[in-house]
Amino acid sequence: MQIDCEGIGNPHYFYITGVFVVAGTVATSLFYLGVLVSDSILGGVLSVLCFAFNHSEATRVQWTPPLRESFAFPFIIAHIAVLTFTIRYKKSGASIILLLISFAIPSLLFWQFTQFAFFTQICSIFVAFSLDLIPISTAKTIIHSHIISFFASFVLLFGNEMMITALYFPSILALATVIYVSPLLSKIQFRPAYILTLALIFATITLGLKVGLSKGLGIEDDAHIFDILRSKFTSFANFHTRLYTCSAEFDFIQYATVEKLCSTLLIPLAGLSILAFGWEFLKTTNLLWRSSEIGDNGEIFYNLVQLACSTTMAVLIMRLKLFMTPHLCIAVGLLANSRLFNGEKISKPIRTSILIGIIAALVFKGIPNIRQQLNIKGEYSNPDQEMLFDWIQSNTKQDAVFAGTMPVMANVKLTTLRPIINHPHYEHVGIRERTLKVYSMFSKKPVAEVHKTMKKMGVNYFVFQLMNCSNDERRPECVYRGMWDEEDPKNSGRTSLCDLWILAANSKDSSRIAPFKIVYNPNRNYIVLKV
Repeated sequence: MQIDCEGIGNPHYFYITGVFVVAGTVATSLFYLGVLVSDSILGGVLSVLCFAFNHSEATRVQWTPPLRESFAFPFIIAHIAVLTFTIRYKKSGASIILLLISFAIPSLLFWQFTQFAFFTQICSIFVAFSLDLIPISTAKTIIHSHIISFFASFVLLFGNEMMITALYFPSILALATVIYVSPLLSKIQFRPAYILTLALIFATITLGLKVGLSKGLGIEDDAHIFDILRSKFTSFANFHTRLYTCSAEFDFIQYATVEKLCSTLLIPLAGLSILAFGWEFLKTTNLLWRSSEIGDNGEIFYNLVQLACSTTMAVLIMRLKLFMTPHLCIAVGLLANSRLFNGEKISKPIRTSILIGIIAALVFKGIPNIRQQLNIKGEYSNPDQEMLFDWIQSNTKQDAVFAGTMPVMANVKLTTLRPIINHPHYEHVGIRERTLKVYSMFSKKPVAEVHKTMKKMGVNYFVFQLMNCSNDERRPECVYRGMWDEEDPKNSGRTSLCDLWILAANSKDSSRIAPFKIVYNPNRNYIVLKV
């Protein structure tokens, strides 16, 4: 018998191998960042150890490798490392631009959220530049790299409209304006007035362009992000925001996460580093009057402002702790900086001994986490879904169109290659609208009306999971039934379609749901309705 071992030629292995290869570069980037902000190898060691000891709170790659963030984040952190190098050594020129765009473009191509991450980077650079911590030649190099990266990515993404109206593009143009206008404002020596003037220019252009482009071009692809933020601070909610905010990944950061990061000493040590740098910065920087000289420690200041942005994102959306935790690790690397804590007055052997003591404390607190991670053994198994896919392959045409919940549709497409109506790329306004129509299968609308909607979209089969019709007395608005009552109050008094699907599945009588017909019903998990 001949055994064919295809290996990386298999699409599944190709993705898994690729994602773990790029994920393996994160530790290298963090080590280099730790060295850059501390000017010490021990700083790099501290950053990498913190990352290892807090790995479960720093990434989700070990649980969900195919996520877009798993491909993009290693390039984002590598880009931050190159940017930090550029600021530290005040570099400029074509070679630096090429280096920056080599990491920025993959980041933008792999993950739509990179635009928002880079927006926070633009804001952090603006703050450092307005405090005269970045020379104008270096600032021009950085902003030119972002301009090139944006337009290259825009073309490679076939003119993705969301890129134009997201905050990233307007902020690039705003920062470029600030950089080129700043020499004209050199006579403003009173620093608060200078910063306020630049801030007004930056904010006006960013927000003006954002609103103008969105309204003028009629593009609403990123509107759901602002709706999600709005729903977190107000009573506003709709079907789309519920899909996000009812998920733990998109909720506020959990207290357990903060507690865990404190127990490994990550937050206490990072906080100590920040306070020490803040004290040193206040002692050495004139916050009232400007001078002609560029200040020192611009790379540290940039990273701490970036940490503040990352922490804000993580607090609002727990999933984004993958930005916060690695940056906390970089902040801990600052402890090895001899310019802090009057370190230059302490002999090198004593400084080294203190740092080794800190490393020992980190190891003592962190080793249990590593053991816990290594003890996790498991294998993904979903025989019911495998049976479903086998049935689809054997009993439906290659061009049969499927609809269903977004996670299931992604698997249907990947495994069976059948066309699907909706998928988890929720950043596209058209797909959001289609998904809303597809999820009307969980509503209380008349069966005939929902069937007409499915037919109009070209759906041939609907994959239905009975578990999606469950109730949650604690959070009724977070199940599909409750979401649809909120979205469609005029039909809230009718019988739920969920009850009809379950009744038809249990009785194996499709007459109750005509013109739909159950064509697959082997267990209590998946059923397939023919439209």
